[in-house]
Amino acid sequence: MPRQQQPATRSARRRSYDQFCATARSLDSVGDRWTLLIVRELLAGPRRYTDLHADLPGVSTDVLASRLKDMEQGGLVTRRRLPPPAAASVYELTERGHGLLPVLAALAEWGAPALAERRPTDAVRAHWFALPLLRSLDGLTHTGVVEVHLDEGEFHVRAGGAPAGAAVYGDGPAARADARIALDVEVCLALGRGELTFAGAVEDGRVEVSGDGPLAAELRGE
Repeated sequence: MPRQQQPATRSARRRSYDQFCATARSLDSVGDRWTLLIVRELLAGPRRYTDLHADLPGVSTDVLASRLKDMEQGGLVTRRRLPPPAAASVYELTERGHGLLPVLAALAEWGAPALAERRPTDAVRAHWFALPLLRSLDGLTHTGVVEVHLDEGEFHVRAGGAPAGAAVYGDGPAARADARIALDVEVCLALGRGELTFAGAVEDGRVEVSGDGPLAAELRGE
Protein backbone atom coordinates (compact mmCIF):
# COMPACT_ATOMS: atom_id res chain seq x y z
CA MET A 1 0.00 0.00 0.00
CA PRO A 2 1.54 3.32 -1.04
CA ARG A 3 2.39 5.77 1.68
CA GLN A 4 -0.03 8.65 2.06
CA GLN A 5 1.53 11.87 0.88
CA GLN A 6 1.89 14.44 3.66
CA PRO A 7 0.59 17.96 3.01
CA ALA A 8 3.25 20.50 2.27
CA THR A 9 4.40 22.49 5.27
CA ARG A 10 3.30 26.08 5.08
CA SER A 11 5.97 28.72 5.29
CA ALA A 12 6.36 30.25 8.73
CA ARG A 13 7.05 33.62 7.11
CA ARG A 14 4.43 36.23 7.92
CA ARG A 15 2.29 37.52 5.12
CA SER A 16 3.74 40.47 3.26
CA TYR A 17 2.48 42.93 0.71
CA ASP A 18 5.70 42.20 -1.21
CA GLN A 19 5.99 45.82 -2.28
CA PHE A 20 9.23 47.81 -2.30
CA CYS A 21 7.53 50.68 -0.49
CA ALA A 22 8.13 52.08 3.01
CA THR A 23 4.40 52.26 3.76
CA ALA A 24 3.86 48.65 2.71
CA ARG A 25 6.87 47.51 4.75
CA SER A 26 5.48 49.34 7.78
CA LEU A 27 2.12 47.64 7.36
CA ASP A 28 3.89 44.28 7.08
CA SER A 29 4.99 44.89 10.68
CA VAL A 30 2.05 46.72 12.29
CA GLY A 31 -0.89 46.29 9.91
CA ASP A 32 -2.41 43.27 11.68
CA ARG A 33 -5.48 43.88 13.81
CA TRP A 34 -4.63 44.65 17.48
CA THR A 35 -0.92 45.33 16.88
CA LEU A 36 -1.07 49.12 17.18
CA LEU A 37 -3.40 48.87 20.16
CA ILE A 38 -0.83 46.65 21.88
CA VAL A 39 1.72 49.39 21.17
CA ARG A 40 -0.72 51.92 22.69
CA GLU A 41 -0.81 49.89 25.90
CA LEU A 42 2.96 49.40 26.04
CA LEU A 43 3.59 53.14 25.68
CA ALA A 44 2.51 53.14 29.33
CA GLY A 45 5.55 51.02 30.19
CA PRO A 46 6.19 47.30 30.76
CA ARG A 47 3.01 45.24 31.08
CA ARG A 48 2.26 41.68 32.04
CA TYR A 49 0.31 39.52 29.59
CA THR A 50 -2.70 39.48 31.95
CA ASP A 51 -2.66 43.28 32.19
CA LEU A 52 -2.55 43.62 28.42
CA HIS A 53 -5.43 41.20 28.04
CA ALA A 54 -7.49 43.10 30.62
CA ASP A 55 -6.97 46.45 28.86
CA LEU A 56 -7.63 45.10 25.35
CA PRO A 57 -11.26 44.01 25.72
CA GLY A 58 -12.33 41.91 22.76
CA VAL A 59 -8.98 40.30 21.95
CA SER A 60 -8.75 36.54 22.36
CA THR A 61 -5.89 34.99 24.29
CA ASP A 62 -4.68 33.18 21.17
CA VAL A 63 -4.63 36.34 19.05
CA LEU A 64 -2.88 38.36 21.75
CA ALA A 65 -0.20 35.70 22.19
CA SER A 66 0.27 35.48 18.42
CA ARG A 67 0.57 39.25 18.00
CA LEU A 68 3.09 39.54 20.83
CA LYS A 69 5.17 36.74 19.31
CA ASP A 70 5.12 38.47 15.91
CA MET A 71 6.06 41.78 17.53
CA GLU A 72 8.98 40.15 19.34
CA GLN A 73 10.20 38.63 16.09
CA GLY A 74 9.78 41.99 14.36
CA GLY A 75 11.89 43.82 16.93
CA LEU A 76 9.03 45.95 18.28
CA VAL A 77 8.67 44.26 21.66
CA THR A 78 10.93 42.45 24.07
CA ARG A 79 10.02 40.19 26.97
CA ARG A 80 11.93 40.03 30.24
CA ARG A 81 11.54 38.41 33.63
CA LEU A 82 11.08 40.66 36.65
CA PRO A 83 13.25 39.82 39.67
CA PRO A 84 11.69 38.44 42.88
CA PRO A 85 9.37 39.02 44.58
CA ALA A 86 7.47 39.87 41.37
CA ALA A 87 8.80 36.85 39.44
CA ALA A 88 6.64 37.67 36.44
CA SER A 89 7.35 38.23 32.76
CA VAL A 90 6.58 41.59 31.22
CA TYR A 91 6.49 42.89 27.68
CA GLU A 92 7.96 46.26 26.79
CA LEU A 93 8.61 48.28 23.67
CA THR A 94 12.01 48.38 22.05
CA GLU A 95 13.43 51.64 20.73
CA ARG A 96 11.88 50.79 17.36
CA GLY A 97 8.55 50.13 19.05
CA HIS A 98 8.70 53.50 20.83
CA GLY A 99 9.22 55.06 17.42
CA LEU A 100 5.54 54.38 16.73
CA LEU A 101 4.44 57.09 19.20
CA PRO A 102 4.02 59.76 16.47
CA VAL A 103 2.02 57.24 14.42
CA LEU A 104 -0.34 56.56 17.34
CA ALA A 105 -0.60 60.29 18.11
CA ALA A 106 -1.50 61.05 14.48
CA LEU A 107 -4.10 58.28 14.44
CA ALA A 108 -5.60 59.61 17.68
CA GLU A 109 -5.84 63.09 16.18
CA TRP A 110 -7.31 61.79 12.92
CA GLY A 111 -9.83 59.57 14.70
CA ALA A 112 -10.91 62.06 17.39
CA PRO A 113 -13.92 63.37 15.38
CA ALA A 114 -15.33 59.82 15.37
CA LEU A 115 -15.73 60.02 19.17
CA ALA A 116 -18.61 62.49 19.02
CA GLU A 117 -20.88 59.89 20.58
CA ARG A 118 -20.05 56.89 22.72
CA ARG A 119 -21.74 53.68 21.56
CA PRO A 120 -23.39 51.39 24.13
CA THR A 121 -20.95 48.62 23.22
CA ASP A 122 -17.84 50.80 23.63
CA ALA A 123 -15.42 49.82 26.37
CA VAL A 124 -13.45 52.63 27.98
CA ARG A 125 -10.26 52.98 29.99
CA ALA A 126 -9.17 56.33 31.39
CA HIS A 127 -5.63 56.09 30.01
CA TRP A 128 -6.96 55.81 26.46
CA PHE A 129 -7.46 59.58 26.62
CA ALA A 130 -3.76 60.20 27.21
CA LEU A 131 -2.78 60.49 23.55
CA PRO A 132 -5.47 63.07 22.67
CA LEU A 133 -4.52 65.09 25.75
CA LEU A 134 -0.78 65.02 25.06
CA ARG A 135 -1.31 67.04 21.90
CA SER A 136 -2.54 70.00 23.93
CA LEU A 137 0.51 69.83 26.24
CA ASP A 138 3.07 70.17 23.44
CA GLY A 139 5.41 73.12 23.64
CA LEU A 140 5.60 73.43 27.41
CA THR A 141 8.76 75.00 28.80
CA HIS A 142 8.77 72.80 31.88
CA THR A 143 8.66 69.02 31.87
CA GLY A 144 7.25 66.63 34.40
CA VAL A 145 4.47 64.24 35.30
CA VAL A 146 0.87 65.45 35.19
CA GLU A 147 -1.76 63.44 37.03
CA VAL A 148 -5.10 63.55 35.22
CA HIS A 149 -8.48 63.07 36.89
CA LEU A 150 -11.51 62.12 34.77
CA ASP A 151 -14.87 60.77 35.88
CA GLU A 152 -13.79 57.54 34.16
CA GLY A 153 -10.65 57.21 36.27
CA GLU A 154 -7.12 58.52 36.66
CA PHE A 155 -3.96 58.35 34.58
CA HIS A 156 -0.75 60.32 34.30
CA VAL A 157 1.25 61.69 31.38
CA ARG A 158 4.77 63.01 30.85
CA ALA A 159 4.28 66.60 29.78
CA GLY A 160 6.95 68.31 27.73
CA GLY A 161 8.27 65.06 26.27
CA ALA A 162 9.70 61.88 27.71
CA PRO A 163 13.27 60.56 27.73
CA ALA A 164 13.98 58.06 24.97
CA GLY A 165 12.45 54.71 25.85
CA ALA A 166 10.55 56.01 28.87
CA ALA A 167 6.84 55.49 29.47
CA VAL A 168 4.81 58.24 27.83
CA TYR A 169 1.83 57.81 30.13
CA GLY A 170 0.55 55.42 32.75
CA ASP A 171 -2.67 54.10 34.21
CA GLY A 172 -3.76 55.29 37.64
CA PRO A 173 -2.31 57.98 39.92
CA ALA A 174 1.36 58.91 39.59
CA ALA A 175 3.86 57.88 42.26
CA ARG A 176 5.04 61.48 42.13
CA ALA A 177 3.18 64.19 40.24
CA ASP A 178 4.50 67.67 39.36
CA ALA A 179 0.97 68.91 38.64
CA ARG A 180 -2.59 67.64 38.76
CA ILE A 181 -5.45 68.48 36.44
CA ALA A 182 -9.15 67.64 36.55
CA LEU A 183 -11.41 67.77 33.51
CA ASP A 184 -14.12 65.77 31.80
CA VAL A 185 -13.88 63.56 28.73
CA GLU A 186 -15.60 66.05 26.43
CA VAL A 187 -13.01 68.71 27.25
CA CYS A 188 -10.21 66.17 26.84
CA LEU A 189 -11.47 65.20 23.39
CA ALA A 190 -12.01 68.84 22.38
CA LEU A 191 -8.38 69.52 23.33
CA GLY A 192 -7.29 66.55 21.22
CA ARG A 193 -9.31 67.77 18.24
CA GLY A 194 -7.79 71.23 18.54
CA GLU A 195 -11.18 72.83 19.24
CA LEU A 196 -9.87 74.15 22.58
CA THR A 197 -6.49 75.29 23.76
CA PHE A 198 -5.31 74.20 27.16
CA ALA A 199 -4.87 77.82 28.24
CA GLY A 200 -8.38 78.65 27.08
CA ALA A 201 -9.87 75.67 28.90
CA VAL A 202 -8.10 76.70 32.12
CA GLU A 203 -9.27 80.29 31.75
CA ASP A 204 -12.87 79.14 31.22
CA GLY A 205 -12.69 76.92 34.30
CA ARG A 206 -13.12 73.74 32.26
CA VAL A 207 -9.74 72.44 33.44
CA GLU A 208 -8.67 72.72 37.08
CA VAL A 209 -4.93 72.74 37.77
CA SER A 210 -3.36 72.12 41.18
CA GLY A 211 0.23 71.88 42.33
CA ASP A 212 2.98 74.18 43.57
CA GLY A 213 5.85 73.60 41.15
CA PRO A 214 6.86 75.41 37.95
CA LEU A 215 5.02 72.97 35.70
CA ALA A 216 1.75 73.53 37.56
CA ALA A 217 2.28 77.28 37.41
CA GLU A 218 2.89 77.13 33.65
CA LEU A 219 -0.25 75.03 33.15
CA ARG A 220 -2.23 77.69 35.06
CA GLY A 221 -0.76 80.34 32.78
CA GLU A 222 1.16 82.10 35.55
